[in-house]
Amino acid sequence: MGYTEGNLLSQAPLEYLSELVRTQSQGEVAVQSLIAKNMEQSGCELEFYDYFPTQVPVKGEFSVNQAENGQKRRVLIATAKGDPNLPSLLIFAHPDCETVKNFEKWKSDPFVAFSHNGKLFGWGVADDLAGCACAVAAIKVTLERKRDLLGDIIFASTPSKSYARGVASILHRGLTADASLYLHPAESGSGMGEIKAVASGQLEFKISVSGSAPDTSEPGHTAFSHLGVNPIDKAIKLIDALYNLNEARNLRVIHEKIHKVVGRSTNLHISNIISNDENRLSRLNETCTFGGAISFPPGEDMRDVQEEIENTIKKVVENDDWLNLNPPNISWVSGVTGAEVDEKSLFYQIVSSATKKITGKMPYVNPMHTSSDIRNPIVEADIPCVGLGCLGGNLTQNNKVDEWIDINDFNRMVEVTSEIIERWCSGEQKKGRTVSKCV
Repeated sequence: MGYTEGNLLSQAPLEYLSELVRTQSQGEVAVQSLIAKNMEQSGCELEFYDYFPTQVPVKGEFSVNQAENGQKRRVLIATAKGDPNLPSLLIFAHPDCETVKNFEKWKSDPFVAFSHNGKLFGWGVADDLAGCACAVAAIKVTLERKRDLLGDIIFASTPSKSYARGVASILHRGLTADASLYLHPAESGSGMGEIKAVASGQLEFKISVSGSAPDTSEPGHTAFSHLGVNPIDKAIKLIDALYNLNEARNLRVIHEKIHKVVGRSTNLHISNIISNDENRLSRLNETCTFGGAISFPPGEDMRDVQEEIENTIKKVVENDDWLNLNPPNISWVSGVTGAEVDEKSLFYQIVSSATKKITGKMPYVNPMHTSSDIRNPIVEADIPCVGLGCLGGNLTQNNKVDEWIDINDFNRMVEVTSEIIERWCSGEQKKGRTVSKCV
């Protein structure tokens, strides 16, 4: 279960990231405490508070599932107070500590960060301990260079996964800034070659359809099935209508950036169909439930998209005698609006030029992120937000093993973040917020 190369990590930010990986085995509170210790050493003022995700008000977002099963979560806010006349910056990343899965399949102990072939492996290293470590390191080095010449720098270590709503919680407590930066490694294959400035919206839904078994006590009633109503047949009619809607929307709903990269700006798929016991093939079930999701670009109202789907279902119902008498039930499982920051905005330009300075290449906007956390500051508080991160992969959140980040790209991530802090907070713009195209 191990690599042949050693554990010696020469660079301080990597050493710190490795320590976060080790600490993760003790739980999320221990990770937050370690981050706090390092931020305090940099001269930051600290604030801890606990909250219940289900009690956090949110805009343009809902979920019928209980966030984190009602568990209390902890937020850390570390603030380096600066010149109030200079622009402030909110940096955030999430330290979520999830239960270890597939432990035996890892090539090494997931709680011992391990370097091999230019990658650093460890549980949670890409999602999102690298973001936390980057923030700590970048703030430290920037304060050492220009502490007295900067506006406020705020780092929020906030839970995110499973509708934890950590970022939303700090914004609804009144925290604000002139811009915000979300630090999270990228699985796209581009790493620091991309910037997250566009986040599509998404709706998840389930539709239940009733049928009728034939009036017979025959255990295997295949011969009598024509005397019943197969809910799967009715579900297929609805699914066909939804896919027709999807193609119509593809021609009508155009977001230039998303369309250019993905080939379409909106998409719908059916991902789950449940009707009968898989072993009772001769029986006609009386219900069928299917579920799916639809993505939609910034600029579209979530309620309008919901209405389109509901009207599509309604038209099928109106033209089917059985469904008219036994209408299907639509349940909305979750939803988030989209959001974006204009590439012409000053903060975006600073992020872009800082990235080019360190990496040597102008980054591009990756518009393929659905319901990204960059949407939270934009939607909740009209704070422009851009995301960036080093190359990473095999996220444990996706039930993968050997989660990793690229070491060189992580070092570039720290340098770029420091450059952004210095340029934005030193006042390359006049004091005041510059928000463009926030939806």
